[in-house]
Amino acid sequence: MHILITANAAWNIWNFRRPVVAALIADGHRVTVLAPPDDAVALLRDIGCRFLPFAMDVKGLNPLEGLTLQRRFKRVFAEEQPDVVLSYTIKNNIFGARAARATGVPFVPNVTGLGTAFLSGRVLQMVTEQLYRRSFDALPVVFFQNEDDRDLFVTRKLLRVDQARLLPGSGIDLDHFAPFAYPLQDTPPVFLMIARLLRDKGVIEFVDAARQIKTRHPAARFQLLGAAGSENRSAIDLATVQGWVAAGLVEYLGTTDDVRPAIAAASCVVLPSYREGAPRTLIEAAAMARPVITTDVPGCRAVVERDVSGLLCDVRSADSLAAAMTRFLAMPAVAQQAMGLAGRAMIARDYDQAIVVRAYRDAIARLTEGAASRNLRSD
Repeated sequence: MHILITANAAWNIWNFRRPVVAALIADGHRVTVLAPPDDAVALLRDIGCRFLPFAMDVKGLNPLEGLTLQRRFKRVFAEEQPDVVLSYTIKNNIFGARAARATGVPFVPNVTGLGTAFLSGRVLQMVTEQLYRRSFDALPVVFFQNEDDRDLFVTRKLLRVDQARLLPGSGIDLDHFAPFAYPLQDTPPVFLMIARLLRDKGVIEFVDAARQIKTRHPAARFQLLGAAGSENRSAIDLATVQGWVAAGLVEYLGTTDDVRPAIAAASCVVLPSYREGAPRTLIEAAAMARPVITTDVPGCRAVVERDVSGLLCDVRSADSLAAAMTRFLAMPAVAQQAMGLAGRAMIARDYDQAIVVRAYRDAIARLTEGAASRNLRSD
């Protein structure tokens, strides 16, 4: 079959959807990626994908601009004639779904998180909900990455309960993210945050908590790993980050294609996000047997066994985050290590990428068989 996969960035497909892409190619399908181009294009081509560049504004959610985007999706779907479209990220999900309906193409969206549309005020949330409701009403399958997002969509009548399918995030390669020996006791503790540097990810709270902790534990280290100044309304610019570095609050590690060395060197991985789908960085950290500290919000709490594999703190609260860090620092090293090992066990049990691959194979088979049956009846 010809399977088209779309998202708002090529790196999104490469970083988060690669297990599904690789499995589909291994099954003999022809895979086309439709996304704005970036450095991941060559990597996708190397594993056998065809790439179609698709320019789009990833910021905001203007319904009028969305109509133009919908027409462009419709044109691509009509030209490419895919057997099924797999979609990720909000604009691709909403306007891709509407274009797929107009062209009769089976469409499978994955709600990877609710993002700033559900964090930026009531008006934007109402507009977004209406767009979701009209776009998803006829879809047989919609994937979600945590129970909270699924339940919100069902409660708000954005879709029916029979449409929703729950996935363990994007899944993870348990061999690639293997457990790593815990840092030695006589080394300074390292708190690592891996994320795009956005306010919605809780970066400000992380830095403010670091400021508090350093007054009592001056040897403690706080590291930020991720892109600054990205195209997002809550992005933090590089000059601000450099100011934190100059003040001695954090170390900025920039970006990397391989987060494993940074995780291996960390004592604890922290993500004080305001809301997530299924936070990849926490899943990767836990897979490598690192304790985590994160906020008690949808998505984040789903990948942590409270007080067993990690600690939870209040959202938008540097004081609560600092208290969780202080509690972690007071734990003996053997307890910190045990917390990391518990995280590894949870991820191995619930987040193996094979679970996600199997769910997509089943959904594709169901939708394409249904389309084939309809075509035979119409003939």
